[in-house]
Amino acid sequence: MNRPVFSSTLASHGFPPLRSGQKRILQVNLGRKCDLACQHCHVEAGPARTETLSPAAADRILALLAAHPQLITLDLTGGAPELSREFRRLVTGARRLGREVIDRCNLTVLHEPGQEDTAQFLAVHDVRIVASLPCYTLENVDAQRGRGVFDRSIESLKTLNALGYAEPGSNRFLDLVYNPLGASLPPAQAELEARYRAELQSLFGIRFNRLFTITNMPIKRFAHSLERDGQHETYMSLLADAFNPATVPGLMCRDTLSVGWNGTLHDCDFNQMLELPLPGPIRGLFELDDLGALDDAPIATAAHCFGCTAGAGSSCGGTLAPSDRETASAAAAESLGAEVS
Repeated sequence: MNRPVFSSTLASHGFPPLRSGQKRILQVNLGRKCDLACQHCHVEAGPARTETLSPAAADRILALLAAHPQLITLDLTGGAPELSREFRRLVTGARRLGREVIDRCNLTVLHEPGQEDTAQFLAVHDVRIVASLPCYTLENVDAQRGRGVFDRSIESLKTLNALGYAEPGSNRFLDLVYNPLGASLPPAQAELEARYRAELQSLFGIRFNRLFTITNMPIKRFAHSLERDGQHETYMSLLADAFNPATVPGLMCRDTLSVGWNGTLHDCDFNQMLELPLPGPIRGLFELDDLGALDDAPIATAAHCFGCTAGAGSSCGGTLAPSDRETASAAAAESLGAEVS
């Protein structure tokens, strides 16, 4: 079967090859260790993983933040980033520099031994929490993430609310993340957010700021499950057929630099998991002195990039554009400097 090529699809819609803009977000994978082993996990994280960010790499990350004020956000991910020995040092260091810090939290980690004060730590430093909650029902969450995960997640959300998270006027932001159970695109983000808000408030008294819908990426553990179930080619076709040109200007690879637990540099977290390095000569954290060297650099793309451009699009901050592809106009391509035929 001949699959569409992402770069060719871009060209057919009048876009030039993707190139980087100014980097504003430093997204760091602190390691692969996690208390969960979710079936959709593109990191293949789990309790038995041992990979972790080194103290020297953490030092280098804080030095880069200090030297580059255009890096306004430090986005910490994993595995469960809170399980890294460098997590708290990175949080306190970045906040001391006045940067926004995001913790991509699975919620259940707050119940792990040694994490009893983590929620309080996050609140004290006004860390923005982006929390995984793939549904507002026990059955769907436990089916995707394991028995008992839903109940522990709800308890963690109640704890965070009690600490002021999602309180009107508060600087303590709590966003939730939805991803589909299987090989389908997420529903409309605004409509689903309204349903989440109503259900979580009425059933549990839980409040949150925003809901992000994210497409399951066809790599690593989720790709293996697609292949096992004979759905891989069908899913890849679904993503390619749903290509939405209006998503291209907002792709996160343009303003985000992804750092691996071992110091490798990538255009995005997904490229990191596929070990696709930056296309230029700078490949590692300790080779990078000036972020300006990455401005207007080429971006590595492959078939999985259709996951970010399908339907309403997908990024670490949720959808990118209206899902109706008829709304995508020449203005989208022009914003990237393309000539649309």
